[in-house]
Amino acid sequence: MDRRSFLKNSALGGTAAAAATLAAPAIAQGMTQLTMVTTWPRGLAGVWDSVERFANNVNEMSGGSLTIDAKAGGELVGALESFDAVTSGQADIYHGADYYWVGQHPAWAFFTAVPLGMTAPEIMVWYYAQGGMALHHELGEVFGIKPFIAGQTAAQGGGWYRNPINSADDFKGLKFRMPGLGGQALAKLGASVQNIPGGEIYQALSTGALDGTEWIGPWSDERLGLQEVCDHYYPAGFHEPGAALSVGCNLDVFNGLSPEHQKIIEVAAADAHQHNYALFIANNGPALARLQQGGTQVHEFTDDVWDAFGAASKEVLDGFMDDEIFAKIRTAVDESMASTAGWVSRSDGAYTAQRSRVNGM
Repeated sequence: MDRRSFLKNSALGGTAAAAATLAAPAIAQGMTQLTMVTTWPRGLAGVWDSVERFANNVNEMSGGSLTIDAKAGGELVGALESFDAVTSGQADIYHGADYYWVGQHPAWAFFTAVPLGMTAPEIMVWYYAQGGMALHHELGEVFGIKPFIAGQTAAQGGGWYRNPINSADDFKGLKFRMPGLGGQALAKLGASVQNIPGGEIYQALSTGALDGTEWIGPWSDERLGLQEVCDHYYPAGFHEPGAALSVGCNLDVFNGLSPEHQKIIEVAAADAHQHNYALFIANNGPALARLQQGGTQVHEFTDDVWDAFGAASKEVLDGFMDDEIFAKIRTAVDESMASTAGWVSRSDGAYTAQRSRVNGM
């Protein structure tokens, strides 16, 4: 039975009996250490900050009785092998972007970002106040994972290109890095889409294996050196209007922790989430200014390109609606966006527009 058929026919009430032999976390003299694998290179701006914030939170809140040993991508397992390492028991917990696991199930994308989906504040509203966390846990339980969002990059840029994008036709044949369901949408426009870890992007662009890429935003992109290999940058993208990062603990390991340690993981993840959001917002503006001063040409996609993004995104999302849990989560997301956007556009949206007008910003 394939994964989709299993999900359709399961009651989602128990843990999948997938892992053959689960490695127990290291326990010595009343102290527990969890091995955490990540999808990130060590020290990568923004995303590694989230790893460190979460790990330090856990260590400090527990008084050292629960610690996190964080491994960068490639140190224990490959960056995109983190999910399998945790489900198999090779590692205890991962930190990454859950849309990397859409090959396991497409609904994982909702807990990072889906094309033309939620902004960062909208994700927070849905996740913490409208049942999003419970749906995250419901999906995770099928795979033997206890997940929590634990980072937030804010809106991600539309990407770096060797040449400007003048129409949707310019994506045809373009070798472009974009993960998740956004990458599937871009493929419908004719792009040759690749999903490679962040630590490999610069080399792929330098050698011509890629024609363009999205990464995160000006701050992280500048640190990665993408301005050295591409001249044209689009700050607004369709694929990740607000991208959450997550931790996912092996469910058996999580259930074996004390209630106090379980709560510490949950709270540590929530703190890393909000802190990471602030960090990206604080650094992206100054970084964009530096990039422009250095010669980067900044553009916006035209309306017809946005229309093409929209049509392709809808086609991708609609294509998974025969899956019960995908449909359930998508419906919840759409209902949350509709209820939130109506108020936010009339309050924050109207206010910021008037503030800019009055202050000449």
